Amino acid sequence: MKTKCIIVDDEPIAIKVIKNHLANFSDVEIVAECKNAMQAFDALKQKKIDLMFLDIQMPHITGLDFLKSLSAPPDVIITTAYRNFAVESYEFEVIDYLLKPIAIERFIKAMDRYFQKNRHEHVVSAQPAGITEDSFLYIRENKKMRKVPQQDILYIESFREYCKIHTTDGSIRTRTALSKVEEKLPEGQFLRIHKSFIVATRHIVSFNASGVWIGDTELPIGRSYKNSVQKILPLEEGRK
Repeated sequence: MKTKCIIVDDEPIAIKVIKNHLANFSDVEIVAECKNAMQAFDALKQKKIDLMFLDIQMPHITGLDFLKSLSAPPDVIITTAYRNFAVESYEFEVIDYLLKPIAIERFIKAMDRYFQKNRHEHVVSAQPAGITEDSFLYIRENKKMRKVPQQDILYIESFREYCKIHTTDGSIRTRTALSKVEEKLPEGQFLRIHKSFIVATRHIVSFNASGVWIGDTELPIGRSYKNSVQKILPLEEGRK
């Protein structure tokens, strides 16, 4: 299900920037663009909105005064050129406070906060404990951010400055160091077995002291990783 978004800003350039950033997210849909709070109020009455990008300084009524008037506002990411409203805005439990001009890296961080906040609302009981429908990584591929469900990742392979993420639906190549991808992975569900490989423990079908198998693919266990792997996999038993 796509996240329904609304952009509330009286500056066309600011709206364009947010739209361009959101174009990187395939699971997000912009359902309304509003130049002031009254247009936004009408949109909120007519449509189900999950996330609102809200400017502060607008004609007639400010963004924060607009928030005060709403009994049940959607999640909000503030987008403004002014720093001095940050403390006040967090009283409304906003997701994030973005200063214009908004860099794509900072925008991605705000979106990640939104998805992390809402992931608990979509628990799938048929999946292993700790895995939810919204447990995923955002991976940059071909100048776009691609959503990759963690449960679909088989293993991740390093090619110096590149990584190839092998999934149940094919592979994804991204210009990211393996260590950077590893930082985003949940502990206990993925295991570094080699300087060039990280595997999803749920997809290991067999193993021994020298390697693990993901389906029919054998991946080596590096010498320097054997002690850490041994804590998760009983390698001596696997050798028999």
